[in-house]
Amino acid sequence: VSIISYDPLWNTMRRKNISQYQLLKAGIDNKTLDSLKKNKNITLLTVEKLCNILDCSPNDIVEFL
Repeated sequence: VSIISYDPLWNTMRRKNISQYQLLKAGIDNKTLDSLKKNKNITLLTVEKLCNILDCSPNDIVEFL
């Protein structure tokens, strides 16, 4: 069982009305989206990219259970 959860990311996206398609257009690739959906590892660079796209902090993207 993964101790990493990206639930905060999906909540942040809903709150800010940002779709997965908009993430793809902003440079997040399909493989990364798939990893996020499956709570798999992503790089800190990707976390930073998501923070910039969503204008939020890492806590709004990932949580450790």
